[in-house]
Amino acid sequence: MSIFLGWGERARGLFADNKGPWGSAPGDGDGGEPPPEGGGGPWGEPPRRRRHTSGSSNMPSTSLEDFFRRGTARFGGGLPGRPSGSIIFWILVALVGVWLVFTTMHSIGPAERGVVTQLGRYNRTLGPGVNLTLPWPIERLTKVNVSEARSVDLGTDDLMLTGDQNLIDIAYSVSWYIRDPQLYLFELRDPQGTVSQVAESAMRSVIAQVSLNDAMGPKRGDIVAAVQNEMQQILDEYRTGIVINNVAIRKADPPDAVNEAFKKVTAAQQQAQSYINGANTYATQVVQRAQGDATAFDKVYAQYKLAPEVTRRRMYYETMERVLANVDKTVIEAPGVTPYLPLPQIQKSPRQEPSQ
Repeated sequence: MSIFLGWGERARGLFADNKGPWGSAPGDGDGGEPPPEGGGGPWGEPPRRRRHTSGSSNMPSTSLEDFFRRGTARFGGGLPGRPSGSIIFWILVALVGVWLVFTTMHSIGPAERGVVTQLGRYNRTLGPGVNLTLPWPIERLTKVNVSEARSVDLGTDDLMLTGDQNLIDIAYSVSWYIRDPQLYLFELRDPQGTVSQVAESAMRSVIAQVSLNDAMGPKRGDIVAAVQNEMQQILDEYRTGIVINNVAIRKADPPDAVNEAFKKVTAAQQQAQSYINGANTYATQVVQRAQGDATAFDKVYAQYKLAPEVTRRRMYYETMERVLANVDKTVIEAPGVTPYLPLPQIQKSPRQEPSQ
């Protein structure tokens, strides 16, 4: 029996020092007054919440409520381990500031243009530099590089028909720039595909007006210029905002089945053209020589009209000089024959040294 009494005293002392699970302990209220009758137990009314006043006891409190209150004071309010209302406020302010900076200030490079849409509708185009817009999602900025050369390589799977009813296998490339960012973004769904289709249509139209030989060589420059002009006209009609920079033909050959025969024909044509060029060169030389002789004759005739006898004799002497320049000469005089001393041969032969 004494054992049970000892355990009861220990339990009574425990509840006397600390707040029990059903209320506060005696002497734990204001002024150390005991709790009212019938309160504190699980079968009675719940105890009143204790108020903390300046005149409260200095005894340490170990209740859960006091632990939470100390955590609230340490973190500036709120439960321990949770951010307080003021911290949440400043976090929201920082997030709003970052959102405003990144959605209202935009840096546009020298080669770029900024297209601004307001609630999904085009509003304006911004130039290079630092620009301001309304925050997202009210206004949205899209940067477009207008200095970058874009290109597309095209090689038709089907052969093209030339003006002389021949087939040609042609491959080419097209380079282009963006001229109007607004039209480029809002008028085209597939810019690369649009340029490819327009280029193929223009090339077929131009090739159908030239012969196979012209398309393979002599008129490539004219074909390129015509294709570029026709492409630009079509793209301007579509309001694409694209400007064609260059069209380059990389290959223009006949079909593979007849390619070798065409190469032989081309070689023969080149050789024939070489012969024609040689004949034209010779004819030009002969004509120029004849014109020179005619000019010289006109000059001699003018002198002949001034002094016929003197001019006739001079022409006779010059002609005989040209005829007898390289032959041995003999002068015949009456009454005998006197041999002509061949002075040029003597002058050319080595001189004999006189014997001592």
